[in-house]
Amino acid sequence: MKLILLRHAKSDWSDPAKDDRDRPLNERGRKAARKIGDWLKSRHHLPDLTLCSDAVRTRETLAGLDLPEAETEFRPDLYQAEAGTILDVANERNAGCVLIVAHNPGIGAAAAEACATPPADPDFARYPTGACTVIDVPDGLPGRCLDFTTPRAP
Repeated sequence: MKLILLRHAKSDWSDPAKDDRDRPLNERGRKAARKIGDWLKSRHHLPDLTLCSDAVRTRETLAGLDLPEAETEFRPDLYQAEAGTILDVANERNAGCVLIVAHNPGIGAAAAEACATPPADPDFARYPTGACTVIDVPDGLPGRCLDFTTPRAP
């Protein structure tokens, strides 16, 4: 199995009264989602199954990736989920390539736990918005980190 762990892109904080789950992406976040989608397509990291937090910003990040259609589930249990929950969700489904779109700190911690050897990129440790890790998981976790990027990467 290949596992893709993606933190949602930059969200809009302009309305402080808006519930956290309902915050959309800002313009920078929409651009970042397109960039990450282009990166995934160019490297042929295309999911067969997508598991996405049900928050507005994760849904908008997923839509902005503009990936080929795949089975998709919007999961309330991925909203603000801890690493263990994220990795349990990844392991409960049998698919060739699974994309999970979720939130920090859980998604970054899940990426760290899922990689036997983390990438040398200093951004991996802080897992900024839009960070994306691709992991080869042939025999369970931890697996081999295949790829990592952020929207600001060259």
